[in-house]
Amino acid sequence: MNTDAVTSTEAGTGENADDPSSPPTVPSSVVWCCGRPYVLEARPGRARWMGTDYRGRPEALSSAELQRRGWSRRRAC
Repeated sequence: MNTDAVTSTEAGTGENADDPSSPPTVPSSVVWCCGRPYVLEARPGRARWMGTDYRGRPEALSSAELQRRGWSRRRAC
């Protein structure tokens, strides 16, 4: 009985840990990076993450660049 509880916990962790470092792929998803929100725009051919730089200018990031900079689903305070 105790073994079953551990197995179900491990299975739950495996489902959530599919690839937590990869940003979402659903269009219009919002993530936070460097304290700023970025929205996934679906474009023909290649999607991009749109946000603003430190001066408020539009900035497009690839998913790879977003991963390198670090992102989260919640705003970091």
